[in-house]
Amino acid sequence: MREFEKKLEKYAELAVKVGVNIQQGQILVIKTALDAAELVRLIVKKAYEAGASDVVVQWSDDAVDRLRFEMAPDETLQTFSAWYAKEREEFAAKGAAFMSIVSSSPDWLQGIHPARIASFNKAKATAMYPYSRYIQSDKVSWTMIAAPSPAWAAKVFPDVPEEEQVGRLWEAIFHAARVDTDNPVDAWKRHVATVQGRVNELNEKRYKALVFTSPGTHLTVELPEHHIWIGLQSTNEQGIAFISNMPTEEIYTAPLKTGVNGYVSSTMPLSYGGTIIDRFTLTFDKGRIVDVKAVEGEEILNNLIATDEGAHYLGEVALVPTDSPISQSKVLFYHTLFDENASNHLAIGSPYPICIEGGKTMSAEELAAAGLNASVTHVDFMIGSADMDIDGIRADGTREPIFRSGTWA
Repeated sequence: MREFEKKLEKYAELAVKVGVNIQQGQILVIKTALDAAELVRLIVKKAYEAGASDVVVQWSDDAVDRLRFEMAPDETLQTFSAWYAKEREEFAAKGAAFMSIVSSSPDWLQGIHPARIASFNKAKATAMYPYSRYIQSDKVSWTMIAAPSPAWAAKVFPDVPEEEQVGRLWEAIFHAARVDTDNPVDAWKRHVATVQGRVNELNEKRYKALVFTSPGTHLTVELPEHHIWIGLQSTNEQGIAFISNMPTEEIYTAPLKTGVNGYVSSTMPLSYGGTIIDRFTLTFDKGRIVDVKAVEGEEILNNLIATDEGAHYLGEVALVPTDSPISQSKVLFYHTLFDENASNHLAIGSPYPICIEGGKTMSAEELAAAGLNASVTHVDFMIGSADMDIDGIRADGTREPIFRSGTWA
């Protein structure tokens, strides 16, 4: 038990010092489920030790939330708390840092009618849109980490004895987040430097388009003229560095809204809105999704795409080699925070304005003129495999290999 406690303390320190990189006098807002209480207490302690002026913890419970989906009137699920959205906005305006700790079971809303889930997700996304602009424009520091719940652990390790499942998931999380190294903070500094080298190479190339090819996928993704590839580390408006996802392995940018053509197939289950969407194919024409097929969760997927007009287009294209540590672990987490770091992926909906030159300060109209999509939602889905090749197309039409057989060429 002592070894676990040491790792948990390292994890808390990592989230505070590297994830949000809390500053003297800064507010930290934590959104978490009850299952993460032990970790949360450590994070609160570490944040105050690092100089936080206040730590605000917002708790939730999947069992209580599910009862709402089961029993509340339809009209209740068609609105979202204005006070909650406004509070988040006010904290962001004060320069607070934000941390989310995920622990829900991937299918905690399985069996709930898709229309009820869709109504709630749309209402929430719409109400939270002003706050989400702070996050996606990196105006504030933010990070997402994870803690196991018994239900999530059982989903990931169904063949492990029940009493060992949570422990196994903790170990997988610690490994993915580099907590099991001697000095996780230094390990992350080295990781950032390594990935930044690859980011610099891609930004020097100035590719006009990417072509993804694998069984079930043949997709061309054009890139805006002034796109920027982003690696692990970001900086907020005050110039403070932070890491938004822990773990993270991806290098990403924004596609040209109207420049996506062809078809793409998922390679991992997508946990969305408390349900699973799996084995799906999307077809694009001039950027817009024009056909949807899914073996599991097709109605949920169609509801997601119907959130608004922008949800019919892509907002992110991300590269992750199949030899990434998370991919090599062979653990299917059923959570995008982890699974997107084992696979190339795309995102339906809004882009990150930081992926275009000058994007942090652009208006919505300027971002649209630069070729970026706009939406109240942003949902990643995994498309990479060991069979995937990716080519980069230069402005002069030259075609260069970027990925071969799932990894860097």
